[in-house]
Amino acid sequence: MNSISCCGLDCAQCPAHLAWLNDDQALRQNTAQEWSRMYKAQITPEQINCQGCQSLQEPLFGHCHACDIRACARERGHATCAPCVDYPCSRLDFVHQAVPAARQNLDNLRSRS
Repeated sequence: MNSISCCGLDCAQCPAHLAWLNDDQALRQNTAQEWSRMYKAQITPEQINCQGCQSLQEPLFGHCHACDIRACARERGHATCAPCVDYPCSRLDFVHQAVPAARQNLDNLRSRS
């Protein structure tokens, strides 16, 4: 699996992916509490599991199912947004403002192609 998500987040550093990979219940609980506060949402430890948004199988973090960035990349046949002719687009603004490293990851992938 490519460790870079469609939007550029690094799955290898994502707590939901790491909790699933290592079956780490403490990480699930801590991440659920932190993300619930950060995103003003009710996130449970059971939701903190993810193979990565490029996976076609469960588990995926709950938002992955509704993510318009993931849907767009898959619709266009891309693993990430980096090769898209419309990159960067406004769909990515929120993620890239919150996590500038995600944009840098996509820029790095784009420069290699």
